[in-house]
Amino acid sequence: MEQYMMNLTLKVWRQKNSADRGGFETYPVKNISSEMSFLEMIDVLNEELIIQGKDPIAFDHDCREGICGMCSMYINGRPHGPWQANTVCQLHMRAYQNGDTIVVEPWRANAFPVIKDLVVDRSAFDRIIQAGGYISVNTGNAVDANAVPVEKDKADAAFAAASCIGCGACVAACKNSSALLFVSAKVSHLALLPQGGPERKTRALNMVAQMDKEGFGSCTNTGACEAVCPKEISIENIARLNREYMMAGAASAK
Repeated sequence: MEQYMMNLTLKVWRQKNSADRGGFETYPVKNISSEMSFLEMIDVLNEELIIQGKDPIAFDHDCREGICGMCSMYINGRPHGPWQANTVCQLHMRAYQNGDTIVVEPWRANAFPVIKDLVVDRSAFDRIIQAGGYISVNTGNAVDANAVPVEKDKADAAFAAASCIGCGACVAACKNSSALLFVSAKVSHLALLPQGGPERKTRALNMVAQMDKEGFGSCTNTGACEAVCPKEISIENIARLNREYMMAGAASAK
């Protein structure tokens, strides 16, 4: 693919802290290569801001390989930008044309308060996972891979659910800021495997309770979460979580 250079206009949300009202600031960026990643483009802008004695734009990043889920931001109103099944760090500037204006914002959800600029506090997800607890399996020497038989269909579904990176795009896309796609993926990948059996009921009850405590909204099955998920987590997991939750509730009521 042929490389080309472009000049762009960025409108970036700047916010000093969670108490600050915040607002958009406009920045011209010049001579940007089409083969740069979106985060590399922000790095170039930040270098210019530092040279000018200005505060660089704060944004989350870590692996820059589409694994960690840290690079969470709206780009022109879509979580993670225009490409399907993609994180911001995997988005390249060839997705844009010379002269384009790009609007960049942080996630918008009460459960994800803004820390600074494009950085939000996603520790609510960590607390939901912690509420799920551990699984009761013996540790020690590694066992043979076929020691615990698992049906291939269930193994494949569990693996697909486990691919969730907890970026929060599902929450950002949902009109109710629901975290059900995330929670259902975390519940599903253990509910489908025999190793997750002993804590199966308490896991579903505790994780849903923590989700509600964190202030996430309810699900209305619009499918917006699945549409923007960088790992294409299926909303079938939400149906599975609903079944797990109802069965666990019925069992605890006995």
